[in-house]
Amino acid sequence: MRVSVSHTKPKEEVIRAVDRSFDDLFRGSVGIPLKIENERRSWNGSRMTFSFDARAGILSAPIKGTVDVTERDLIIEADLGLLERLLGGGARQTIESRVKGLLK
Repeated sequence: MRVSVSHTKPKEEVIRAVDRSFDDLFRGSVGIPLKIENERRSWNGSRMTFSFDARAGILSAPIKGTVDVTERDLIIEADLGLLERLLGGGARQTIESRVKGLLK
């Protein structure tokens, strides 16, 4: 899944906002409440690499990807694993909407 959203804020401000609100971008993004476990994330310049396990009831799926912040765009590349195949584009639309809200 790829989500790209344009922004007009300073790059450092976007990086801080993403770092502060990262969990909220994915939690509930599939239309069901998710519990995020075993979260790992690290920044290398303006790129964050992340991974976590998303648990919804008895279903658990590993999620991994990157967040790139450029001067004009925030780009999330995520492998939602089983959840992406089950839910189609719904998760992408929700995450895109949350990113837009984060950048306001």
